[in-house]
Amino acid sequence: MSNEKRSFDLLSLGEILLRLSPPGNERIVSGPTFQKQVGGAELNVVSGASLLGLRTGIISKLPANSLGTYAKNQVRFCGVSDDYLIYDKSREARLGIYFYESGAFPRKPAVVYDRRSASFVSLTPDELPEGIYDSTRCFHTSGITMALSQTTRSTAVELIKRFKEHGALISFDVNFRGNLWSGAEAKECIEQILPYVDIFFCSEDTAKLTFLVEGDIYQIMKDFTKKYDLKIMASTQRIVHSPKVHSFGSVIYRADEDTFYEEEPYRNIEVVDRIGSGDAYISGALYGLLSSDFDCRRALEYGNACSSVKNTIPGDLPSCDYQEITQIIKNHHAEGFQSEMDR
Repeated sequence: MSNEKRSFDLLSLGEILLRLSPPGNERIVSGPTFQKQVGGAELNVVSGASLLGLRTGIISKLPANSLGTYAKNQVRFCGVSDDYLIYDKSREARLGIYFYESGAFPRKPAVVYDRRSASFVSLTPDELPEGIYDSTRCFHTSGITMALSQTTRSTAVELIKRFKEHGALISFDVNFRGNLWSGAEAKECIEQILPYVDIFFCSEDTAKLTFLVEGDIYQIMKDFTKKYDLKIMASTQRIVHSPKVHSFGSVIYRADEDTFYEEEPYRNIEVVDRIGSGDAYISGALYGLLSSDFDCRRALEYGNACSSVKNTIPGDLPSCDYQEITQIIKNHHAEGFQSEMDR
C-alpha cells in the first residue's frame, strides 16, 4: 500500500445537498420553520478526515448562485479544499435538497428528498482538470453517487479507474439506499468496480440484502476480500435501542494479515442526530489508515469514536478535531473513575 506524498491525502466524489430540518422534534408537516445546513455522504467523509488532520478535497458540482456559495463556504469551513468544485451557470442550475425530521420513540426519523435534476447529476470527467488524478493518495466515493443518475454512475466508474491507474488507493462505501435503486441494480454495478477497490465499507445487513451472501460477518468479509482482491474491509455494527439511544461498534478485516480487528462497542449513545454517523466512521477509519502504515487497530478506534460522537452532534457534518476524538478513545478504554468534565 502506497504512502506516497501527494497534494491531498483524500479526495471524494459526491453530491453536496442542502438540508432543511424543523427544530427539535417538530414535524415537517406542521413545523413553521426549517434550519438550513449542508451535507452529503462524501462531503461528510472528507470533512471529518480534514478535522482530524488529513489534507482533503471534494469533487462536486454546484449551482453558480447564492445557494452554491453557501455550500462552498461550508466546505471551506471544515478545512476541505474547494479546488475541484465545478459551477453550473445554466438557467436550470440547482442544489439538491433533503428535509429531515428527527424521531422520538415509537416514531422513527423521516426523510423527504428533492434532489432530482440537481447540478451534480450532470458532472462528467471532461469538466475536471487532468492533473487531478495524480493529486491524491486515496479516492473515495459511494453507492449513492452511482445510484443518482446514469451520468453520475459513468463518472464515478471512470474516476475510479483513472485514479487507480495513477496510483491512488480506492475507497468505496456501498451506502445502499432503496429509494435510489434496487439491490439487484446495486449488485450489478458495484461488482464491476470492486476489482479496483482497496478499502471497502459494507455492513452485514447491506451485504446480505444487496449481494445476497450468506454466513456471519466474518465469513462474509473473508469471502469478499478473496473474491474481489480487496485489501481491507470494514463493517459497522449499530444497535438501535430507540431513536435516541444507540450502541455502535465495527469489525475491520485486513486480508494480507488474515486478521479481524474489534473492540468493545460504544454503548447507550445519546443520539441527537444520527445522520452522517456512518460517514463519520469512514472518515475516522480512513484517517487511521492514511495517517499510519495502514494500522487497522488505529482505524478501528478512530472510526468507532468518530461515528459515536457524530450521533451527539446536530447536522450532517462532524465538528470534532483530533484532540477531542483522541481523548474520547482514551476514555473509552479507561477503567475506573472518570471525571465528568475535562478541564
